Amino acid sequence: MHGKAQTARVTLYRNKGKIHARSTRGRFNSLRWAMVWLTQLVFYGACWLGWTDDGGATRQALLFDIAHEKFYLFGLVLWPQDALLLAIVLILAATGLFLVTAVAGRLFCGFACPQTVYTSIFMWIEEKVEGDHLARLRLEAAPWGVRKFALRATKHGLWLALAAWSGITFVGYFTPIRELLPAVAGWQLGPWEGFWVVFYGLFMYLQAGFAREAVCQHMCPYSRFQGVMFDPTTRTVAYDTPRGEPRRAKGGAGAGDCVDCGICVQVCPTGIDIRDGLQYQCINCGLCADACDTVMGRIGKPAGLIRFASELELAGKPASARPRLAVYGGLLAVFVGLGAWTLADRSLLLVDVLRDRGSLAREAADGRIENAYTLKIMNLAEAPRDFRVAVSGIDGAEIVGPARFAGVPGGIRTVQLTVAVPAGEGGATVRPIAFEIAAEQDAATRVVEKSTFVLP
Repeated sequence: MHGKAQTARVTLYRNKGKIHARSTRGRFNSLRWAMVWLTQLVFYGACWLGWTDDGGATRQALLFDIAHEKFYLFGLVLWPQDALLLAIVLILAATGLFLVTAVAGRLFCGFACPQTVYTSIFMWIEEKVEGDHLARLRLEAAPWGVRKFALRATKHGLWLALAAWSGITFVGYFTPIRELLPAVAGWQLGPWEGFWVVFYGLFMYLQAGFAREAVCQHMCPYSRFQGVMFDPTTRTVAYDTPRGEPRRAKGGAGAGDCVDCGICVQVCPTGIDIRDGLQYQCINCGLCADACDTVMGRIGKPAGLIRFASELELAGKPASARPRLAVYGGLLAVFVGLGAWTLADRSLLLVDVLRDRGSLAREAADGRIENAYTLKIMNLAEAPRDFRVAVSGIDGAEIVGPARFAGVPGGIRTVQLTVAVPAGEGGATVRPIAFEIAAEQDAATRVVEKSTFVLP
């Protein structure tokens, strides 16, 4: 009879209304909070880091400068032309996620996912304001009054304050944070800045404050397909059924170690019962393992009734070969090498050569044939550099006028050039030529761009 009542209580707790997870302590909970601190120190702190570039100017170390089409990453400045690097980073992130999932299930979801991190912070605020899970349940069932209104107003006020600061911080990676804060204080935000501060803040407020476990259960696409990356050797949070069953609340002959206390369900952020087996809603946070270990310690049983274990381990079988890990690891190594090579081979000088099509060829006063060109010299370095232009491909070809130009630091310089060749040059009417542009301060920075020269 007691077991039936206990099952009914757990079922009601899981399926009735909003989930108010019980707090617990243990190694996995400590690790989760360590990840909360780490990720939030990076998010809220990185936008305040400064950097002095090669030209001596001080700027924000991490900045997506959309207006000038640049991404500042400490001493590295990336341009739209470096989109291949972004693609490689995304592939590395996806492959790394697949590798982690194959090894230990939804480990990212339980410890580093922004939804998990911010839900943990919002729930911590809720617990400090409204009390433990039982107090929150009583408050939710109580009629509205002065106390309930004050507690709810305080909680939502703190949630909104955190969400607003998060929205400001997010926009601070696109507009320098030291310029953004005075604009916020003076209500002088631009339309896009204002939109994203409000949108990001409200999105975080709704997702972490209200949606919570519904995101993991119903909205997250990763929860739907992550199972295909599992195999019998994947370690996930699992219940040791042979050891725990049959459940007995008060022990007895032949009883398993599970006392059917239901605490593993009460601490679960998504409200599932891990004893029912692997479920897609499980985010592998390990809180049920912490709670169960605490109960096992109280009744004098060994820890690990709920633990990270593979299907083969629970069945007492040896681990099998895992070729998918080799595939994921190989892909990671390949793309790390490709990214390193792309970054090392990246030139800080880009040049576009456009021939003036409005005037195919003209004859100068001295009888030479001239063509006009437009050169767009993109200096990707943040320091000023001078560039010298030379032309080759036709005997006697030379540049009319100056051939040395000052480059714009981290910008594009457009120059007009005229190339002349001797009048007696024969052969085809369209001849290939090449422009060589070199930085005088760095002989290794050199670009050769091909074009054509039109003869009469």
